[in-house]
Amino acid sequence: MHLITDHLAVGNSDDAANPHWLMSAILNVALESTIVPPQGRSYHWIPFAEFAEANPLQLDEAVSWLEQQRGSRLLICCRAGIGRSVSVAIAYLCLVKGLPYTKASALVAAQRPGALPLPELESTIRFVRDLRQKRLLGLHA
Repeated sequence: MHLITDHLAVGNSDDAANPHWLMSAILNVALESTIVPPQGRSYHWIPFAEFAEANPLQLDEAVSWLEQQRGSRLLICCRAGIGRSVSVAIAYLCLVKGLPYTKASALVAAQRPGALPLPELESTIRFVRDLRQKRLLGLHA
């Protein structure tokens, strides 16, 4: 597990199955996941495909779920903890915390050596930002 901020971490499937005791909300973004949700913690599974561009609706769902876990220590996991999990962490930092993409990706890369965001992530985040803005304005996205 790699702490990105005080309340946000990324990890692998072992971290999701046996989370650190401080982590109170676990988001598993591995399509191939077969873990049993840890007891006593909020848990959600969104099946992102490995090495593919992020589906904007899945990315929106992931960020929205994380956003709903206010006050929780968040753990985002995928198989290896270097692609899908870091991509969702970057999106969360951009869409919820307001960081520019370059700063969010640099922060994640500094805290998680070997981080490899999914292809076209920056443009997918822009698309999701537009979806979220339209939702706030009451428009159909």
